[in-house]
Amino acid sequence: MSATSQQSHPQSSWWRKMRTSLAALSATALLGVIPAAPPAQAADMYGHDISWPQCTAAEGGYALPMPPESTQFVIIGLTFGLAYTENPCVSRLNSWAKDRGKPTQAYGMATYPTAAQLSTYGAAGPWKGTGLQARLANAGYAQAKQAIGTLAKIGWKPSTVWIDVEPRPKQPWPAGTTPATAANNRAVVEGYMRALRDNNFAYGFYSYTNGWKEIVSTWRVPAVPVWATAGTLDYPNEALDRCTQPSFSGGKVLISQWYNTTQDFDRTCPGYAFTTPTNVRNTELFMEKDFDSTKTNDIIARTPATGELWRYPGTGTGSVTARVKVGTGWNGMGLVTSAGDFNGDGIPDVIARANASGELFMYPGNGSGGWKPRVKIGTGWSAINLLSGGADLTGDGNIDIVARHSQGQLYVYPGNGKGGFGTRILAGTGWGGMKDIVSTGDFSGDGRADIVAIRKSDGLMFRYNGVGNGKLASGVQIGSGWSTMTELFSPGDFNGDRRADLLARRSTGELYFYPGNGTGSVGARTLVSTGWNITNVLD
Repeated sequence: MSATSQQSHPQSSWWRKMRTSLAALSATALLGVIPAAPPAQAADMYGHDISWPQCTAAEGGYALPMPPESTQFVIIGLTFGLAYTENPCVSRLNSWAKDRGKPTQAYGMATYPTAAQLSTYGAAGPWKGTGLQARLANAGYAQAKQAIGTLAKIGWKPSTVWIDVEPRPKQPWPAGTTPATAANNRAVVEGYMRALRDNNFAYGFYSYTNGWKEIVSTWRVPAVPVWATAGTLDYPNEALDRCTQPSFSGGKVLISQWYNTTQDFDRTCPGYAFTTPTNVRNTELFMEKDFDSTKTNDIIARTPATGELWRYPGTGTGSVTARVKVGTGWNGMGLVTSAGDFNGDGIPDVIARANASGELFMYPGNGSGGWKPRVKIGTGWSAINLLSGGADLTGDGNIDIVARHSQGQLYVYPGNGKGGFGTRILAGTGWGGMKDIVSTGDFSGDGRADIVAIRKSDGLMFRYNGVGNGKLASGVQIGSGWSTMTELFSPGDFNGDRRADLLARRSTGELYFYPGNGTGSVGARTLVSTGWNITNVLD
């Protein structure tokens, strides 16, 4: 992380090369002191970030200077440049800040694991270690757990742990130039995030636009705050621009950084007082239907006889627990879909179409299994006879909605990440012959969201691979004999293996779980439970 993250000696060629790529401006005019804040920014705070380069040579560092006594806050690195390592003088750095009464936060490195590290850490963690993404997520989880262990050892509970997501010349990330590779890299970062959440740490991202894109491509996480670097500057107030410019991940910038060859300087953005940011809940690739914040996806279903809406909490193992009533009067809604995080607050939402008026409503999730007051997001939807949500089909990092017109056209309505839509995209025609059309997320394992559909006439199941721009490739048959199923939907990852799954209800009322195999098809089904004929609009 600049002079103090991987923060290296000026004579280190690989570090000099990275800094050159970040910015071409000279930093020779910067002094190792806190610049005076201009009157308009009097409330802003100025601080520094430090790490192992401040350690002595005997400890493996470069004995770079500590911040001046006037520093207002300190962000301390926990690792020795890469994940699974420990900053050799982290305890001393923390004591330095504590003795001077300086508020502190921490940061840790997310790193793509080596083959040996993947073997060691891939099978242990929240995800079933049967596929590469699950093992990568577990490896990322272990990276954060190691950093948390460092904090526990020295008795320090910082308000925030920033996740440093940057290229690592000493242990490179695979280039995220394909959706599949970017999804693999993202799994490591999501594992890191999950461990921090599980241990009640607030977190955010540190990176820069090109570095972020090189690793995770267009991944947008608007609910996660950002610590953004401005590189080397000849006038520190230029760093303030980072506070208002769009961030690399879409999150709100809370801290801006700049540096010279020996020190890293930081300033808080207007309105942020170095406090604890809100911990977001659902940011994972297949964690878009976790309505109650238990880290497992749920099912919603309506009882048409009463109009009641029910939530069936998922167990994370392909089954559900006792249902919970979450609404009444839902018979007036002809179409209902679990939309994922449609408004960008990190909590999954529900979208429904009113029969009488054709209006489309969003029900923002509250993170506790229910919803906040609904918001009207569209009119004129009466001609739509199918909705399916929860996936990003356009590749811009926002959740989109799939809708079929009564004349058979299939449209993708691109979400804008704020609870609204962009201009709809025609994904295909002739879809009136499909009984079920389901937006599954990445079902084929190529890093792009896909669609699965069942044809009415013969019960054949087809997968339509997304191409990343709202369009679809030609259908590939992946199953037969699905005519006996009266409803098909995708709960996302329903068994904890980081693969998109399917659920289907049989005409006799049994609900079956079909685990995705990560390559575009499903494994052997298991019975979830019986008696589901009393419900409809399952999603």
